[in-house]
Amino acid sequence: MARAGVDMDVGSDGVAVITMSNPPVNALSPSIIAELKLKYKEAMKRDDVKAIVLTGYGGKFSGGFDINVFAEVHKTGDVSLLPNESVDLLVNTIEDAKKPSVAAIQGIAFGGGLELTMSCHARISTPDAHFALPELSLGVIPGFGGTQRLPRLVGLPKAIEMMLLSKTISAKEGKEYGLVDAIASSKELLTITRLWALAIAERRKPWISSLKRTDKIGSLAEALDILHAARREAKDTAPHMPQHQVCLNSIEKGIVYGGYEGLLNETRLSNEIILTETARSLVHVFFAERTTSKVPNVTDLALKPSPIRKVAVIGGGLMGSGIATALILNGVHVILKEIDSTFLHRGMQAIADKKNNALSILKGVLDYSEFKDVDMVVEAIIEKVPLKQSIFTEIEMVCPKHCIFATNTSTIDLNIVGEKTKSQGRIVGAHFFSPAHVMPLLEIVRTEMTSPQVILDLITIGKIIKKVPIVVGNCTGFAVNRTFFPYIQSAQLLLHVGVDLYRIDRVISSFGMPMGPFQLQDVSGYGVALAVKPIFASAFKGRTFETDLLDLMVKSGRNGKANRKGYYLYQSGSKPKPDPSVQRIIDESRKRTGIFSSEKLLSITDQDIVEMIFFPVVNEACRVMDEGVVIRASDIDIASVLGMGFPRHRGGLVFWADTVGSSYIYSRLKTWENTYGGFFTPSKYLEERATKGLPLSLASSSPSHTSRARM
Repeated sequence: MARAGVDMDVGSDGVAVITMSNPPVNALSPSIIAELKLKYKEAMKRDDVKAIVLTGYGGKFSGGFDINVFAEVHKTGDVSLLPNESVDLLVNTIEDAKKPSVAAIQGIAFGGGLELTMSCHARISTPDAHFALPELSLGVIPGFGGTQRLPRLVGLPKAIEMMLLSKTISAKEGKEYGLVDAIASSKELLTITRLWALAIAERRKPWISSLKRTDKIGSLAEALDILHAARREAKDTAPHMPQHQVCLNSIEKGIVYGGYEGLLNETRLSNEIILTETARSLVHVFFAERTTSKVPNVTDLALKPSPIRKVAVIGGGLMGSGIATALILNGVHVILKEIDSTFLHRGMQAIADKKNNALSILKGVLDYSEFKDVDMVVEAIIEKVPLKQSIFTEIEMVCPKHCIFATNTSTIDLNIVGEKTKSQGRIVGAHFFSPAHVMPLLEIVRTEMTSPQVILDLITIGKIIKKVPIVVGNCTGFAVNRTFFPYIQSAQLLLHVGVDLYRIDRVISSFGMPMGPFQLQDVSGYGVALAVKPIFASAFKGRTFETDLLDLMVKSGRNGKANRKGYYLYQSGSKPKPDPSVQRIIDESRKRTGIFSSEKLLSITDQDIVEMIFFPVVNEACRVMDEGVVIRASDIDIASVLGMGFPRHRGGLVFWADTVGSSYIYSRLKTWENTYGGFFTPSKYLEERATKGLPLSLASSSPSHTSRARM
């Protein structure tokens, strides 16, 4: 059964096996839900059916409700597109039926899929199955009874944890918590589930309706205390996520007034929260993240990925060791090359500290002797062009002809890096973000010569090591660092005209960034920033803000968190503390720059700070889109969220900018341009859209350049 639909097979034992199929994850689309309801009604009418087993096709139970419907609701504003089946199907048809249902679960039971199993009278799972209610990660709440049944099955604390954190649990954990009744092998799953269903029908096993259970809730006072604590924590940890509080409200309603009233309230709340900006933003990010690996003239050419079994990483520093760790964590053999034994030992130890048994698939070398059979080389040394060029020339002489030559440069034009290399088709950028074994983004940079096969192979290895790949064109800074280079510079400009450094950081953190721009510089270290500063100034003449601030910081013995002294002071186990003595360095930088405090800017609002820092970033994103550096606007959204920590709940940089409006952004930039010059000059792309009232995400009908990302 590969088609989308629901089948029913009635055995001689009187058990009807109802199987849902909607590849690849058996999503619960409205049509699947409607068919499921019909099959259940048929089973209830048939005299030869004593009990029902509910399962999914192809080794998966269900990945949950079809999220495409959410996107359609956002497009139309019509919540009636959401199936209103929480009572009629899950209660009236399944849970309160005169014939018992038992869920046979393989693979995944996520979201609506898990909610469907909880309406059954028992759940039998394979050992490798996983369970989750991840709806809150999409800005909504479980809408098929999850806020009511999960607390009654696993207890209130565990249910809150699973829902608010969108936490996935294993079958073993499910059995321990009470979500799963028994675990069976894949081979025996249906047999055991059929017997269990018959045993319930014949009253040899308890007939349990989870919605009516109260034994795991505890007293009302205890439950309310737990919910109060959860609300307080959610307010502190997720202040921009209204779905957390709504979910807790839904749980409380059912505890206070009963499960049935809780279900009715849950449906009402679900229909309301789906229309919030947070839900729109998070659903957009969900789809955008799954679109990045669709690359025209690459993934549509019927090419097959080449196997990448062994990768050489050149450079065992912070980035090199992180890249090696990411590969090793996912079973890829790594050769780590350094220039001397001290650096090599340090890099090997950094990897071993992150991954036990790493040395079994890791080998350290000081020369190229082990490069003869590697499938890919990733160069991850300091940003020095002559050194990178010599490395590429050397590896071309020793590596096999199929080997991919990748550089982890964050800024330097790939044509310059590979200038002296003959095999131009094998050169590609593989820009990881620090720490490389943790950060989820992989920026794949192609030149005009990079072959489609190499791009496909980088996308594939990115997925193997659990990264989200975006393919971008070649230019200074590529997509992420180029788009965000005005971010720090805007903050420095505000600082130089008199806005308090620590206020800027507080405002930007409150906006939703992981930290403010000055703390970010401290954490990142000043070395890379100083190295790329002249590169950006040269590439983007007339639209950079020039200041000696970082040079003065280094001259005064400050290097950020690395030496515990930057804009902030750092001590182990303590939060960063503002350092008032930095002010004299700022004053000196102001004097050198020729900018002094402005009384007008000293009275600016927090919203002004957000706009003066992020609108120049949006402006540069417009240039990146216009030049074809990215394939689509949503790729910048994912790059901003995963690469720079732009708040996910705002949908990514361009999505957020469209909610603000191109006309407003343009008018603000023009005002600042008149005061501060070219740094704020609006791009032609932004001006065109502002004039015509078009969204920034709308693809240009006549881009200024041929797309560098598509080729």
